[in-house]
Amino acid sequence: MTNPLLVELSRLQFALTAMYHFLFVPLTLGLSIMLAMMETVYVMTGRTIWRDMVKFWGMLFGINFALGVATGITMEFQFGMNWAYYSHYVGDVFGAPLAIEGLMAFFLEATFVGLFFFGWEKLSSRAHLVVTWLVALGTNFSALWILIANGWMQNPVGSAFNPDTLRMEVTDFVAVLFNPVAQAKFVHTVSAGYVCGATFVLGISAFYMLRGRHIDLAKRSFVIASAFGIASSLSVIVLGDESGYAITDNQKMKLAAMEAMWETEPAPASFTAFGIPSMADRTTHFAVHIPWVMGIIGTRSIDKEIPGIFELVEKAEGRIRNGLTAYDALEKLKVNHGDAAARTTFDTTSKNLGYALLLKRYVEDPRLANADQIKQAAWSTVPEVPAIFFTFRIMVLCAFLLLAVFAISLWHTMRETPAPRWLFRMALIAMPLPWIAAEVGWFVSEFGRQPWIIEGTLPTFLATSELGIPDLLITILGFTVVYGVLAVIEVRLMLQAIAKGPAVSANAAPPLGEGKRVHLATAQ
Repeated sequence: MTNPLLVELSRLQFALTAMYHFLFVPLTLGLSIMLAMMETVYVMTGRTIWRDMVKFWGMLFGINFALGVATGITMEFQFGMNWAYYSHYVGDVFGAPLAIEGLMAFFLEATFVGLFFFGWEKLSSRAHLVVTWLVALGTNFSALWILIANGWMQNPVGSAFNPDTLRMEVTDFVAVLFNPVAQAKFVHTVSAGYVCGATFVLGISAFYMLRGRHIDLAKRSFVIASAFGIASSLSVIVLGDESGYAITDNQKMKLAAMEAMWETEPAPASFTAFGIPSMADRTTHFAVHIPWVMGIIGTRSIDKEIPGIFELVEKAEGRIRNGLTAYDALEKLKVNHGDAAARTTFDTTSKNLGYALLLKRYVEDPRLANADQIKQAAWSTVPEVPAIFFTFRIMVLCAFLLLAVFAISLWHTMRETPAPRWLFRMALIAMPLPWIAAEVGWFVSEFGRQPWIIEGTLPTFLATSELGIPDLLITILGFTVVYGVLAVIEVRLMLQAIAKGPAVSANAAPPLGEGKRVHLATAQ
């Protein structure tokens, strides 16, 4: 059996690199779209201030983009190094979206990013605008293919296990592409990136407003960030609800953990606004419920139940017992591929094979498991409920706070009176919120899927490589040091660029007076 410490260290290393990488991804998504919007205004109006804005925010985009690419490559190497059995087991399915992302989206991005930075004097204004929109399109394509791959891990449609090759294989690539979980994750994640970009531009613009510097550029950036931010925030909330609805049928245990719903309630289920879930007591203490809300959100109805954790554990135990039949048939096919009876049995029970594999944590041959071990395996399908419960609520709280920030900012941009200084301080203080929401959101998505690396198909503890513990400790330390240095470089470059400010064109409009209160409604 796999060393539990090896599994946990492998998970820790991937979590560290993935969450570090995701510090850069949402800002890349958000800034790329905002650059395209700003340059569109420049081409339409011919006002050089908008070109200066594109160049300035584009410089910050470039710093962030470079770090995002560098940290993303590391993650792909880990599949082969730390998760060798996973790569062998599902490589035929998982590898296709990653390959397409590399061949199409990544090269599209890289090519047009170069033209964006070095094509200002060589391309016409309209041609450069097309390049900028293609950069934005490329970043979104990258996210699409990555999230198709991740969505398949959450809901492995369009594939089947081949007992002859002992691997998962694609049976319907269209189903993989249009996986409802993947599509919901894509629009939700991209919208979160747009919020991140808008918050970044809003915060830096507010900094300039407070310092009385680069006012002409900052006020326009503040206005466009406010409008884009409120639209993106509303999208995140609406599409987040859609993402939650997508898991109602495909990841019932994750949904139950998010709500700390131990018992199945009569339809429509209530929403737990607050509580203290306990894994030991298997209950939620001091729970505050809002009637009907969860049932309506989760099922879009008032008459459909959302199963609780106890009911789902009971169903998991039944699937484990059914999966043992599939496991036994598979072992017979390993000995004799022509065993027709075993193949028929396997074909009818193979969907539960992954549940039988959960028993390998407790016994080498799942067929030898006793009743207590089967119950343990069934309860292992419950993720750490308190962690999922609280991080989900942190994500939701951040989303609504950001919506409020953008709404207040947009309201002030439409007024004729000067904007108060507290508005700009609020925008600065809000800057970390989208990153906090993004990180805890990914935690809910990935940690909430445990114990599965492929939902219902392959347990995480079976997916690792046969590495030594010292190897993992050394690489974790190495990544921490290298990524720490990169973080310092990133922050320093960003701060230097922000301190220097934009390069203003010779024929740009003169800046407003230093330290004056700004009428945001005058931005053109």
